[in-house]
Order: sequence, then C-alpha cells, then structure tokens
Amino acid sequence: MTGRRFGRRVAGERRVGSLDTTAPLIGLIGPIGCGKSTVAGWLAARGAAIIDADQLTRSIMTPGSAVTDAIIARFGGEYRLADGSLDRTALGRLVFADPDHLAELEAIVHPAVARLEQDSIRAADAHRPAAIVVEAIKLVEAGHAVWCDEVWLIACEPDVQLARLTGRGMSESDARQRIAVQSVSLPLWRSAATRILCTDGDPASAEAAAAAALEEVVGARG
Repeated sequence: MTGRRFGRRVAGERRVGSLDTTAPLIGLIGPIGCGKSTVAGWLAARGAAIIDADQLTRSIMTPGSAVTDAIIARFGGEYRLADGSLDRTALGRLVFADPDHLAELEAIVHPAVARLEQDSIRAADAHRPAAIVVEAIKLVEAGHAVWCDEVWLIACEPDVQLARLTGRGMSESDARQRIAVQSVSLPLWRSAATRILCTDGDPASAEAAAAAALEEVVGARG
C-alpha cells in the first residue's frame, strides 16, 4: 500500500467514542487475511479485552436460531447442512459474487450482532481492561465506527493476502473473489481509520508498532 502509516495516528482531532466507555475502545477493520486476529492477539497480551464480531455472528447462526431460520427462508434450504447449521462456505460463495445478496444477508445479521457487540463492550468495560478491541470487518459499514475512540485499519498487499488465505486451505478462486470484493471497501476504510498498521513485513516490527500504538491510546485516555 502506498502512503502507508505504520501505526502512526492519521492527522486529525482526537475523537471520543459515542459509547463513552471507561477503557479506550478500538475498532479493528481490514480485509480478510491481513492479520486483524493476529493484531488482536498482540493487544490481548498487553491487557486489552477482545470482542470478535465474527465469533458473535457464529453464535447467532446456530441451528434453529431466528437468524439461521431467516437466512434459510431468504436464500433457500440448499444452504442448510444435515445437522441444521448453515453451509457458510456455499453461502459465502453466493453473497461474495453478488453485492445485492451480500446486502440482504447483512440486513438479517447485523442488527442482532450489534446488540451483542454493545452488550459485550459494556461487560468488558466493567472489568477495567487496558483497552477494549472490537474486531469487526464491517464496523464502518454497519455504522459502528462512531462507537470507537480509534479505528485501526489492518492492511497488507494483495499477494500476501492471497498466500495467507490459500495457506489456510481456501481455494485460490475463493480467495481471489473475497479479495476483489473487499478491495472496494478500502477507500471507505482508509477514510474512517485513525491508524493504519501494515502486516506484510517483519512480524516483530508490526507487533512493536501495535504495542506502541496501544500505549499511546491508553496514555492519551489517562
């Protein structure tokens, strides 16, 4: 990525998230395969509480849940596996190939996830962590960036993304499809980000940058 800022704060006024948490609230955004979960792990090791939106999403898409039933009703029974769970791989292929289908899926899932996210944030804040980190690829599109004191864009080069995704067992065609779909969101994510951390270099340097950024955020909160 050209013009990258490796962990430095993007120019602009400091913000205060609308949830008014005691601990600083940091949103982690960025494309699949760029290292959001890795960065979250580094921050957790330094006292941050981590809220993973994907895990919350999985928790409401269990067999027989209202969200699962709504998804099957909209997209068809062929996306239900024998055990009643969603065929997330097949559903992913469908929605990442069609922006209208993706928007329909998000309209079902996002409101339920938002309620869980807010509950999880408030529960975490009660334990007085160093910071609260919400890892959520759709944080900005869902309108939740305003909750956060900072939004960190975790990014890497597309060839690094591709290697990481295929290394996890994803087919190259599925990986390229997801990279292409999510690349459309990069301008929006950059505009929302208060920091950009790039993870396609030395992991130790990226971890040090994340640690320094966390220290700055915590120090600014006082």
